[in-house]
Amino acid sequence: MSDWQSRHESLIDQQIRAAEARGEFDNLPGAGKPLAGLDKPYSEDWWLRELAERENLGRYALPPSLALRREAQELRAGAVDSRSEAAVRATVADYNERVLESRRKPLVGPPVVLVELDADEVVQAWRERIGRDR
Repeated sequence: MSDWQSRHESLIDQQIRAAEARGEFDNLPGAGKPLAGLDKPYSEDWWLRELAERENLGRYALPPSLALRREAQELRAGAVDSRSEAAVRATVADYNERVLESRRKPLVGPPVVLVELDADEVVQAWRERIGRDR
């Protein structure tokens, strides 16, 4: 170790000791608690997943093609935040329009086959979900 490194580390050590003496490390949030995620397998993009979860990015963090595919899955499951059938049909029409638009543009993200949705099927799934929630 060079003389510069030893002086640099010494300065850092001094600052840490001074902060400990002032009590700046006392009662930190999470003190004495296990670190989150220690029981999960290591992932190189752990920080990105945590950011997306913390900021509640959901499908907006995905490339457009994957975001449309996820939206289709949600629509097929009847997960439409709407109180009327007309609004559900309008949501499906909007989705189908965006699928057609995505086909006209250069591909952004991984190649995904995007199909247009049948509004009647989505409305049926929506009705079933509404019936279960009541």
